[in-house]
Amino acid sequence: MGRKIISRLLALLMCSVLMTGCAGTQKTDDYATNKGYDTGSSGDAESSSSSSGISKDKIKVGVIHLSDPAEGSGYTYTHDLGIQGMQQNLGLSDSQIIRKNNVSDSDEEATEKAIQECVDEGCNIIFTTSWGYMKATAKMAEKYPDVYFSHGTGYMSNGKNFNNYFGRIYQARYLSGIVAGMNTKTNKIGYVAAMGSDNSEVTGGIDAFALGIYSVNPDAKVYVKVTNSWYDPEGEKAAAQKLLDMDCDVIAQHCDTVDPQVLAQKKGVYSIGYNSDMSKEAPKACLCSVIWNWSAYYTAAVQSVIDGTWDGSNYYGGMNENLVGITPVADFAAKGTQEKVDEAKKQILSGENGVFDGVIETNTGDTVGTEGKTLDDATITGKINWYFKTVTVVD
Repeated sequence: MGRKIISRLLALLMCSVLMTGCAGTQKTDDYATNKGYDTGSSGDAESSSSSSGISKDKIKVGVIHLSDPAEGSGYTYTHDLGIQGMQQNLGLSDSQIIRKNNVSDSDEEATEKAIQECVDEGCNIIFTTSWGYMKATAKMAEKYPDVYFSHGTGYMSNGKNFNNYFGRIYQARYLSGIVAGMNTKTNKIGYVAAMGSDNSEVTGGIDAFALGIYSVNPDAKVYVKVTNSWYDPEGEKAAAQKLLDMDCDVIAQHCDTVDPQVLAQKKGVYSIGYNSDMSKEAPKACLCSVIWNWSAYYTAAVQSVIDGTWDGSNYYGGMNENLVGITPVADFAAKGTQEKVDEAKKQILSGENGVFDGVIETNTGDTVGTEGKTLDDATITGKINWYFKTVTVVD
């Protein structure tokens, strides 16, 4: 895929960024380095790069949200922090940001309607933030070739006006696993998961978490309860309660609400947040949070449309691009936890630890991977449909 144009732009604009997950606007002076991957893409992006660009005072940005970003500290909240950060970085007015909230990603018709409204309101680039928006986004991108569409997670793209973006969240998941492994006393660690093993995004995160645990505590087990929904407050609460009833004393999550954190605190056990810093909701339980800095990507993508350098490349950033990270470990964590996390983080940043390295044993007794090699991006993003040997899915 052609990434030269946008990569040069981003390289020129690249500077330091502070990872934040706190409440309020998430601003960054960093324009993420493009590390796109080719999974599911087609077409010649370089030959179909953007036109002469769009004046900054004329551009309009649409965003489709799964829920209301004002509610909670989860997935939608964090994406909207990224949108706010992009708006502040680029100096756009409120009228240039068009939000469509509470759009179910299981309702393709509702998704198309929300996208159509963004188009009708003059949006030049539209971000669709949830996995289930993928097919509707692909359809609308074909219908409107002069509008740019960028889909969060998933795998579909056309190398022209439709790309996908995500990040190496498994890197931060691995680090959070180290935290969990060093702080469990029952050696039972719970994980509330939005989707089952058919979804590599969720499953890969669970496996990275379990591998991090195993690196410091091979006796600990991970128990996964699946909700089968990207956003289900009641289901997430019930799943967390089930794991707590099983004597899990650390609760992690790949789900939208903070209910698993709140329930863990009520029971007097630990938790690990996701998306943003969830210590706000569970200050006595939250050991750390796995966080996103979406403004790094949103800023770069909108800037490329303004400059006329959009080239249709997919984006897959990680800790080196400051897209993903982990909050500092809580003061009440076991002694040496932060030091162990810092050590592993250095290894990941340097490339010494690729997380999915070598031969990995699954919970069915099979193995994946090759000695001396790391799983490639296409496998990590689309083919992790197995669980690490310490993982059990509960009914």
